[in-house]
Amino acid sequence: MTKQKVALCELFDIGSSKRVLQSQWRNEGVPFYRGREITKLASDGFVNNELFISEHQYTEYAEKYGVPTCGDIMITAIGTIGNSYIVKEGDRFYFKDASVLWLKKVADVRSNFINLWLKSPRFFDQLDKGNGATVDTLTIQKLKSVIVDLLPINEQQRIVGILDEAFDGIATAKANAEKNLQNARALFESHLQSIFTQCGEGWVEKPLSELCDTKRGITYGVIKLGEEVSDGVPCLRTSNVRWLRIDTEGMKRIAPALSCDYSRTILKGGEVLVNVRGTLGGVAVVSEEMLGWNVSREVAVVPIDSSQANPLFICYLIGSGVSQQWLGGVKKGAAYVGINLEDLRLLPVKAPALNKQSEIVKHLDSLQEETQRLESIYQQKLSALDALKKSLLDQAFTGAL
Repeated sequence: MTKQKVALCELFDIGSSKRVLQSQWRNEGVPFYRGREITKLASDGFVNNELFISEHQYTEYAEKYGVPTCGDIMITAIGTIGNSYIVKEGDRFYFKDASVLWLKKVADVRSNFINLWLKSPRFFDQLDKGNGATVDTLTIQKLKSVIVDLLPINEQQRIVGILDEAFDGIATAKANAEKNLQNARALFESHLQSIFTQCGEGWVEKPLSELCDTKRGITYGVIKLGEEVSDGVPCLRTSNVRWLRIDTEGMKRIAPALSCDYSRTILKGGEVLVNVRGTLGGVAVVSEEMLGWNVSREVAVVPIDSSQANPLFICYLIGSGVSQQWLGGVKKGAAYVGINLEDLRLLPVKAPALNKQSEIVKHLDSLQEETQRLESIYQQKLSALDALKKSLLDQAFTGAL
């Protein structure tokens, strides 16, 4: 197979847009795309845009600087770099400064071939992803220096045809796996909801606060976490408290003295944690291994009195749709949403006798374990499909297809 090594800048003029000031953003007019919109276009082929520039501004920029036209390629350059999109016939938009780069075709080359090549390991292996101060950055100069293994036009079209057909099949398989994943979760959530909405005889309703250890009460944790301390006290944040589980990835460690200042939330094991600021919906039970850990201001510690209620039962109840709906009705704030502790203390809890709670927990644990097993299978399928796509791209541009 004949191929040439050609610099990308010989095939496309590469640049960015004229900076559009935030004061020039509008609620209607011509769509204005940032990196997130290009990423959405690259993955889904469509985007519900929220920002625009005026028709007058668009016309002025089109005359002075040019605008993307059919066959041009847009690629994200800051943050998650390398998401590329081919401009289609009829597309009409402007884009944000150097966070998106613009490849304007100047040679006889298939844009769809180059667009696929930009998604391949052959492209990413040439990039220095660490050249940004705080985020990965793709500069115009870096993109100009990239070398493409260019095939004859007929071979470009053949590769595109093979990959398009294969990727259509992969997309269908991924959609089915994602649907099965959603169905598994939805089935568990539906069953959870039914348990706490169809309460049987002997269930008694109390506010959450009355089921807590009277010596501790419901409270929140450390207000300012300070600097990371490598051998410090693990401190759980909203990013760690997920729905019915605790994820320790990215967990911060704080100074022991700071943790002692918030001794009221030093964990003993068995408490229920509830996110009350920022990302809501997280609720989980503290395991014995987390003895001595602490929590941040955004997380409420609910110390359940085990003589009255099973902490796992309470966790499932708070995670159920009926409780989440109630909490959603009392949340406050617009830019930074939260739940006041006074409201959390009043959360209605309907519960049966302790032995019945244990039976329900055992049943839900078994169902959740099966749900997680199915989720793991579908996640593995999704990962395998992503790996297959990457492998096909690698084969396509190393002459193996």
